[in-house]
Amino acid sequence: MIGYYIIIVISMLVSWWVSYRLKSKFEYYSKVHLRNGLSGKEVAEKMLRDNGINDVQVISVPGQLTDHYNPENKTVNLSEAVYMQRNAAAAAVAAHECGHAVQHKVGYSMLQLRSKLVPVVQISSNLMQFVLIAGIMVMVATRSIENPSGNRLVLAIGVIMFAATTLFAFITLPVEYDASNRAMKWLRDTGAVTAEEYVGVKDSLKWAARTYLVAAIGSLAQLLYWASLLLGGRRD
Repeated sequence: MIGYYIIIVISMLVSWWVSYRLKSKFEYYSKVHLRNGLSGKEVAEKMLRDNGINDVQVISVPGQLTDHYNPENKTVNLSEAVYMQRNAAAAAVAAHECGHAVQHKVGYSMLQLRSKLVPVVQISSNLMQFVLIAGIMVMVATRSIENPSGNRLVLAIGVIMFAATTLFAFITLPVEYDASNRAMKWLRDTGAVTAEEYVGVKDSLKWAARTYLVAAIGSLAQLLYWASLLLGGRRD
């Protein structure tokens, strides 16, 4: 299991570094105040109106980087800082979350696919670690001369569960990048931000997207490790 723990540690370190850079970028661009004086809430409401979306409410939620779009109750949820502040970082986040609302309205295929996978991923996420460990234990307990690798069925189920979560992570990538692209296009084309402010918006969203990329790559690395055990690879 040493190899697995090495993967976990590396993934955590890279994730921490990207998160640190993301927070640093948002802190820096929160000092770039919008010339139009719009708050994150007002930016979100304007983008929704410009895209003909009138049934989505923009609300404030507690916490930091807790911003998200909820397709079930059609709300753009902005953290308190983003909701109230009037800077490039707030505009970037608000517009990005509205990008998801636009995806919902136009029926963006990858968003629809991700939504369909949510129930499966919720179950897999809650159970897969237990199933994987149980799978290893069963393999060890059932090893014999006739079957030197042991019974792999339980481990196979765990790997399938992990594969579902990894697939979800990779499907999330185009959803997040597309939402950012919609946000940047609207902010640029409508003149909601100046050229200088747009640089901050683009840089902020670039680093936000990298958090999802790191998560997907980390999940894939772990999946490959468990798959190697299932297929009879080297066991640490």
